[in-house]
Amino acid sequence: MFERLGHFMYRRRKAAVILFVIGILAAGGIGSTVFNRLDSGGYSNPNSDSYKVYTYITDTLKIADPTIVVVVDAGDTDITDPAVTQRALALEAKMAKENGVSRTLSYWSSGGEQTFKSKDGKAGYILVYSQADAFSPESEKLGAYFQENYDGKVDGFTLYSGGVGVVGNAINKKISKDLAIAEAISIPATFILLVFVFGAMVASAMPLVVGVSAILGAFFILYLFTLFTDVSIYALNLTTGMGLGLGIDYALLMVNRFREELHHGKDVEESIITTLKTAGKTVFYSGLTVFVTLLALTFFPLPFLKSFGYAGVSVVALAVAGALFGLPPILALVGNKIDKGVVRRSAITPKDDGRWAQTARIVMRRPVAVVVLALIVLGIFAAPLKNIAFSQGDSRILPASNPAAVAVAVQADRFSGQTTNPVEIIIMGGVGKDAEIATYSANLAKVEGIVAVAPPQTYGEDIRIIAYESMLPRTLEAQKMIHDIRDLDSPDGTLVGGVAADYTDSQDGISSTLPWALGWIALSVFVLIFIFTGSIILPIKAVLLNVLSLAATMGVLTWVFIDGHLQWLVGSFTLTGTLDTSIVILIAVVVFGLSMDYELFLLSRIREEHLAGKSNVEAVATGLQRSARIITAAALLLAVVFGAFITSGVTSIKSMGFGVSLAVILDATIVRGLLVPALMRLFGERNWWAPKRLQRFTITH
Repeated sequence: MFERLGHFMYRRRKAAVILFVIGILAAGGIGSTVFNRLDSGGYSNPNSDSYKVYTYITDTLKIADPTIVVVVDAGDTDITDPAVTQRALALEAKMAKENGVSRTLSYWSSGGEQTFKSKDGKAGYILVYSQADAFSPESEKLGAYFQENYDGKVDGFTLYSGGVGVVGNAINKKISKDLAIAEAISIPATFILLVFVFGAMVASAMPLVVGVSAILGAFFILYLFTLFTDVSIYALNLTTGMGLGLGIDYALLMVNRFREELHHGKDVEESIITTLKTAGKTVFYSGLTVFVTLLALTFFPLPFLKSFGYAGVSVVALAVAGALFGLPPILALVGNKIDKGVVRRSAITPKDDGRWAQTARIVMRRPVAVVVLALIVLGIFAAPLKNIAFSQGDSRILPASNPAAVAVAVQADRFSGQTTNPVEIIIMGGVGKDAEIATYSANLAKVEGIVAVAPPQTYGEDIRIIAYESMLPRTLEAQKMIHDIRDLDSPDGTLVGGVAADYTDSQDGISSTLPWALGWIALSVFVLIFIFTGSIILPIKAVLLNVLSLAATMGVLTWVFIDGHLQWLVGSFTLTGTLDTSIVILIAVVVFGLSMDYELFLLSRIREEHLAGKSNVEAVATGLQRSARIITAAALLLAVVFGAFITSGVTSIKSMGFGVSLAVILDATIVRGLLVPALMRLFGERNWWAPKRLQRFTITH
């Protein structure tokens, strides 16, 4: 198949390049419109009780959550002062007339609702309701307007504008700005490194061709996804990072093999065919491995994680397509000019025996010592895992100085309960159960974290109870509180909702899905590596080594983002004592996929040398020499691409950039450079063993 593709691409090279360019331009033109269709939500579990409560309140009761929560600080004057009341009501009336506002409610217009009053009596809430859904793009635009016009000194008050519309807009704006900065850093830095790695200007441009085509194509596919479902704005970071990273990985492998064949005296057509038969096959199976790994993200119920799955599988598929269908005809046209623009001559002709082969032989002379030392290092890195804790992103992922984060902090500090984020309890068919509901309400008030319980409200046959908690809703404390509430004896038909319950159901949904996702990844990767290598031992070893590498990465992430170290390197952020669950899963899945990428790069070349008749030791040494330079370069370049995200002011993006960068560097050095050759030496010829009845399912190399 790959040989026929090589012949076809060479003979139709001009038409293939023209179609490739047209496809990129068309995808980029349509895909560029995706930016205005993305949202900052997606953390809710649509199969949960809390989501049922949310839809019941919004669809049946027609009660909307406030889009914007404005804290009105009267300074040293009590908010009950007549002059303050008069000015506050005038300010509220002004807000109510703004475009997009459906209604307002405040301490003053509610007749002195005590939950709308600060603990010191010097500040009160104005709640602003949008004509659109609280989590919609229209509400975020309204949030942007309020943050610009109703934050700071206004009409004699100090205003702090927060709420989902303001926070969502602030996060989206910050991510978009940070993404532009990251790309401005990563793309030039990547090109400089590519020139150094390839040693020639023409060759170094090839990975960017594949990377850019993958990114633009993925934007187009994400646009198609937005026609049917919600897609998170966070998916953009994964799309650009993975697009450039995989584009670099696959183009490095393809271009390196093409040049190698040319330097062995083959003509351009023969070199293209051999490149597709060898490196092209590796790219295909490597991409398939990354594809099935990232597909596991779509198993989770949260649209946020599903978005990453959509972005991941899209960009992987297009990176493979670019490497197999876009790059070969370009190489066919460029031909021997691939080495034009020499910058570093030693990089142009790869050596059959060099530093990497020597390193492999040294490692294989003392395999036990190397394995023990490497495991000790990874164990030290993994040690902080004992402190790991998980939560979900909220306003604290923004820089502490961001006005939206300041507003939420003021609400938490100055008001006794989370008035705008209460626990919402619906008792379906609760009318007539007065005694049971009274007992339940009394017990509810005793739950740790609940500061007040409002009297039950009747809506037809149903009862609604509102309880106010003292802590931020997306925290471990809030999760415990919701579990305690659900453990209470309650009337039949009781559903617990609200932001804290939504957070709890999201975390629980992730926990229940995680074993299935991990099982899918382990099984699918095992099968694919077995088919590719014909070995039972190698896929088991690959999965176990990846687990060790991930444990080390998560340990360092805990040390940095929970324990608070290295802020001089990664930049300042708000310490919450937790890692974002979704981001941790994303890092783990992405890194696992990329690690398998490098594993197949290495095993492919080792197996090729072994099938050519070399001993296990020489096959490993030569395979490492031929592929380790590519793997190390790819890892370094990928680390630069994702490392640029460390500059982000959004903590979740910062941690993703740091985690992926660290993981690929650990994988390319300690794992692929030391552990893999040491273990392959220890297993010897058993590396390639498989039951005879299974050998017919493997591919030929």
